Amino acid sequence: MIDALPELTNVVLDSHSAIPKEAGAALAVGLAALGTGYAQRGIGAAAVGAVAEDSDNLISGLIFTAIPETLIIIAFVTIFVV
Repeated sequence: MIDALPELTNVVLDSHSAIPKEAGAALAVGLAALGTGYAQRGIGAAAVGAVAEDSDNLISGLIFTAIPETLIIIAFVTIFVV
């Protein structure tokens, strides 16, 4: 499987592929944004509930809510690399 990766990369990055690079980059950012929103939906609700019960959980709640944002940052970095 690993031996086939360079050939697969050439097929994906071929200039005659079905999807242009710009569309692929837009798709990557869009899917990353959807994933981030889906993750933050549950994390945010749990963080608000934890803070409502004990205000000492505020810092942990903020950190756990910010962790999914790294998906969007990685997606933006991918756009500039491509």
